[in-house]
Amino acid sequence: MAAAAAASAAAAKALTNVPRSVPGLPPGVILLKGYLTMDEQIRIVLQIRELGVGPGGFYTPSYNTGARLSLRMMCMGLHWEPRTSKYEATRSSYDGATPPPIPSWLVELCGRCLGAASAAAAAAGGIQLPPLRPDICLANFYERSGRLGMHQDKDEMPDSLRAGLPVVSLSLGDAADFLYGRTREAEQASSVRLESGDVLVFGGPGRMIFHSVSRVHPHTAPRELLAATGLRPGRLNLTFRQYRARTNAP
Repeated sequence: MAAAAAASAAAAKALTNVPRSVPGLPPGVILLKGYLTMDEQIRIVLQIRELGVGPGGFYTPSYNTGARLSLRMMCMGLHWEPRTSKYEATRSSYDGATPPPIPSWLVELCGRCLGAASAAAAAAGGIQLPPLRPDICLANFYERSGRLGMHQDKDEMPDSLRAGLPVVSLSLGDAADFLYGRTREAEQASSVRLESGDVLVFGGPGRMIFHSVSRVHPHTAPRELLAATGLRPGRLNLTFRQYRARTNAP
């Protein structure tokens, strides 16, 4: 009897330790509110700042039309080129720089975030997310007027997309409105607020959702984060992904 009671208590404790995702999101889309600790947020900001001032650091990307994106971007692992919507080994349209590698501790952090999201999905009776070996990380910084239109993250290799390999997204700094839906029409999209420390994952059946950043909310970043890092007003977003499903493919 005592052993059974102890086992039951342990199981109950394990369940309470599982992160909870925001309800009402589409299958395969998991949002963990405030999952990143303040220490982790501070370390991320300081690391990205260090990488962002060197070769391959932050710049303002543009399309073939000359129109500029309303954000500053730095790529790690591979460079995403908005003029071709393809990944490449160097930043060919700007300065020819080679993107820095993803720091190993950020790869590990991405794995922990995905594990927590998968546990939350399983606890809610949802789908099991495929594993991810991230070899690409895009760091986008949105100033207070920054935004990004409705789009799909569809420029990885076809086998990666078919496998539903997830995108793991980390939010830091000011909060933002994140729109998501089945089509490119923003008027038909739903919205959720992403705040500093939130982790958003979309994979499996939710991998190809249309999404956007429609608004950044000024003066919403945690004071402790600002004091420790001097982060400029705006939102920093990191998205991890895997270029190929088979990492040893040619």
